[in-house]
Amino acid sequence: MRSWDEVFSVVREEAARALPGVDAVRVTPDVSLSDMGANSLDRMDIVVASQDTLGITVPAAAFADVGNVRQLVDVLYGYCGNP
Repeated sequence: MRSWDEVFSVVREEAARALPGVDAVRVTPDVSLSDMGANSLDRMDIVVASQDTLGITVPAAAFADVGNVRQLVDVLYGYCGNP
């Protein structure tokens, strides 16, 4: 099990790694990846890399309604053995 903050930290680092020119401090829960300049491939890279780092697999359909970083973290967090 991981805390929500641990999952957020993974997403923050993967977003900063995938998006040139985006510093990790710019990645906040309420910002959308699109607003940071992420295209659909960048978003997929962030999702896949975050899953790999967390050691989980999440069905693609679970991300259908994700609009910002908080929602992405919530989905990932839910698959980390957390209620």
